Amino acid sequence: MYLKKAKIIQLFCILVLVSCQRNDIEVFNGSNTNINDLNGNWILINYWADWCAPCIKEIPELNDFAAENKNIKVYTFNFDELEIDELKPIAKRFNIKVPSLVTHPRDIWGIATPPAVPATYFINPNGEIAVSLFRPQTKDSLNTIYIELKNTI
Repeated sequence: MYLKKAKIIQLFCILVLVSCQRNDIEVFNGSNTNINDLNGNWILINYWADWCAPCIKEIPELNDFAAENKNIKVYTFNFDELEIDELKPIAKRFNIKVPSLVTHPRDIWGIATPPAVPATYFINPNGEIAVSLFRPQTKDSLNTIYIELKNTI
């Protein structure tokens, strides 16, 4: 009887631990995650919109930057806050290869919606905004900024 109760208590504890590890950051075209999994990493967030010509031109640059820099987590976030069913065909049309946050960055890092797009934020491993950029970027400009930022920490 004692062993049966001990097993039940053990299973209950395991269920509690598993349920505490929620993935509370919703991601399209990638794995849902949580802030604990992101802490300790460099992160790039790019706000974009399908009606923004510079944003569309910037998407291949973001794809290339992410492909070259596997040690930084690169995400896009749609300025119009589209849900996954709306985002899916647009992301496909513009060939967005990097994961897209569905959870608003304001809810994760306190980043307010920028006044215009494109807007790009580098977040350091401590979860702090290291650089905010409010103009279109290229793969080369992002690489230069990233190298400078890594050298400051």
